[in-house]
Amino acid sequence: MTGEVLHIHVAPTAESTPASVNSVRAEAGRGLEGDRYYAQTGTFSEKGGPGREVTLIAIEAIEELEAEFGVKLASGQSRRNITTLGIDLNDFVDKELRLGEVVLRGVRLCEPCDHLESLVGQANTMRGLVHRGGLRCDIVSGGTIRIGDQITAA
Repeated sequence: MTGEVLHIHVAPTAESTPASVNSVRAEAGRGLEGDRYYAQTGTFSEKGGPGREVTLIAIEAIEELEAEFGVKLASGQSRRNITTLGIDLNDFVDKELRLGEVVLRGVRLCEPCDHLESLVGQANTMRGLVHRGGLRCDIVSGGTIRIGDQITAA
């Protein structure tokens, strides 16, 4: 199973608009450089715990959300850091995956919440992303993630 990094987004503070970047430095135990959780300024930073360093979402889930519920999300509007193509992220809970030179460990599904729906401002966002809202990961081995990087099982 092979996928690809399609988009990368970081948001410097809680609720700020995620910015699209071509590459990002991933640091184990910290997160993605320039992102709110790296700086400990994310909405849920105080909760702590695993699975808060990097979030992924499949473009296929975003497309299904639009097809099934009429909810169209612009790039980065899902609030996930990395948008993937061609790989089933749900298969990586409790497993490692490689994005280019970086190794991540899938911790748990990134189920949508009412906070996401309020930021998106579209009804059915939460309902449409249940069990396909992405994957919360920790960084096992850091490095640089780039658009176009291959995604494989580690």
